[in-house]
Amino acid sequence: MLPGRPEPPIATLLGARLLALDTTAGTLAAEYEATAAFLNPAGTVQGGMLAAMLDDLCAAVVDARAGEGGGVVTLTLNLSFLAPARPGRLQGRSAIVGGGRSICYVEAVLAQAGTEVARATACCRVMGARAG
Repeated sequence: MLPGRPEPPIATLLGARLLALDTTAGTLAAEYEATAAFLNPAGTVQGGMLAAMLDDLCAAVVDARAGEGGGVVTLTLNLSFLAPARPGRLQGRSAIVGGGRSICYVEAVLAQAGTEVARATACCRVMGARAG
């Protein structure tokens, strides 16, 4: 979902769309489209799909700041589910809150219609050669 890069299949699946990116501040805003295929038997978005969106938000902001040539892997992802999510658009924000050139700590949040539905903290590692 990053400008100038091929879109990964997971971004397509999640209906990801980049809204704003500030590599200097280490922040990113994106939206996702939860389809009927994401629903659990209760009719809400399954938690694993929300986790995938939060993981995408965390890794993407680290990847954008790190530059080209290499990759980013999520080492830890800690989730809190706050409210049920329904089919439709979800708004996401992520921010790098600490770390250095190879390890970054990130916070992310997903909201729907102004209500936070899930939050995450993550530790991501930059792999390979980077412009950093």
